[in-house]
Amino acid sequence: MTTRILPVILSGGSGTRLWPLSREQHPKQLLALHGDESLLQATATRLAGFTGALEVAAQPLVVCNEEYRFITAEQLRAVGKPASALILEPMGRNTAPALTLAALAAGEGDPVLLVMPADHVVTDRAAFQQAIDAGALLARDGTVVTFGIVPDRPETGYGYIQTGEGTAHGARRIARFVEKPDLETAGRYVSSGEYLWNSGLFMMKASVWLKAIERYRPDILAACRSAIGKGVRDADFLRVDKAAFAACPSDSIDYAVMEKLPSDAAAGLAAHVVPMSCGWSDVGAWDALWQVADKDAAGNATRGDVMLHETRGSLVLADGRMVACIGVDDVVVVETPDAVLVASKDRTQEVKQIVGRLKQAGRSEVTNHRKVYRPWGWYDSIDAGPRFQVKRIVVNPGASLSLQMHHHRAEHWIVVTGTARVTRGEEVFLVSENQSTYIPLGTKHRLENPGKVPLEMIEVQSGAYLGEDDIVRFQDTYGRG
Repeated sequence: MTTRILPVILSGGSGTRLWPLSREQHPKQLLALHGDESLLQATATRLAGFTGALEVAAQPLVVCNEEYRFITAEQLRAVGKPASALILEPMGRNTAPALTLAALAAGEGDPVLLVMPADHVVTDRAAFQQAIDAGALLARDGTVVTFGIVPDRPETGYGYIQTGEGTAHGARRIARFVEKPDLETAGRYVSSGEYLWNSGLFMMKASVWLKAIERYRPDILAACRSAIGKGVRDADFLRVDKAAFAACPSDSIDYAVMEKLPSDAAAGLAAHVVPMSCGWSDVGAWDALWQVADKDAAGNATRGDVMLHETRGSLVLADGRMVACIGVDDVVVVETPDAVLVASKDRTQEVKQIVGRLKQAGRSEVTNHRKVYRPWGWYDSIDAGPRFQVKRIVVNPGASLSLQMHHHRAEHWIVVTGTARVTRGEEVFLVSENQSTYIPLGTKHRLENPGKVPLEMIEVQSGAYLGEDDIVRFQDTYGRG
């Protein structure tokens, strides 16, 4: 069997430094931060048209958090790259366990795994593919390969790889990995020409990774074997066993394996780095997004309804309202329907401090946007007050909500476009445009879209408690409790 490249997309991060656009249940990889596609979609299509020596599998293998499994699957389908398997992590355990799950689930043929975080930007696809082709040839022969970004500036936000002598296919041996440096040290690294940014991209055969993780972290391998072995298939998803995976130690690919390989000759595993210049960024904070964004003559990067006057070097994103900036330089302004961030561009790493305070206060803005995606569509909470809440709801064609009941609220439904099939107690009936219906408190009910166009409606909730946890589900297409 011919060795293939199997793209493995790690999509488990939360991207808290990109708050308020990135939220825990809608993280940065699901956002279109650079171009029209989300970062996840751009990652899935990054090998389109690849003409290297090895064939690329048509469908990627994706490891993602259980919380946003449906929108992940839908985004991949939308760009014609449905996952061969969507492995669901019940909780985050960092990248080494995620890759171990992927290697165990990779299937027959011992493919070369191309391990890609889902939340990176690459602006030069041709250069990216050229580097991948070089790495694939090394990985096919048993080498553990990583990719180092040729630095164009001293950068304190990335780890570095010190390189050794050159090897085949333009690669170099890895001398050592070094942590994020201070600015002076980063300057020396860049001037020396010996250091590359650590990209977090890797290639190796599935069997090679399993050999390496067994040598250095057999506890991780054992926990992942158990989690996969006790897992179950659920539609498009592979659900690993929650208890077994919870017992898995948390560690990164770098710490668990990569940093140990250069000094362990007895391992029998070569570790090489392929230099890469492809317009790469990990978009770790708002200033990093400004670096890769298109800018005007004054160095401003904008999106949405933005008006600037005497403003320079700034990033201004408007999601719902018009944003105007006057006489400010080197700022970041990010507007969303429920939160606005204003920060100095050189202090955007500190957004995590705000996120931490929001978590401590139990604020919903850290978890969800006002617009919340569900497997059947989405809803937007457009108004709320004492004992009432108003939502705009869109149900996809052919989709349905669960058969459910609420203990504390009643609901009024007004159809704006499309047709709704409503189950209310023992009744089943249609509600058309400009018609409405009422769901009394405590009544079993279901909302469905039997049509070919999206169903859009307004829901008015009234009652003593209006939280999303006041749902008792009796039947659910999507396997939710």
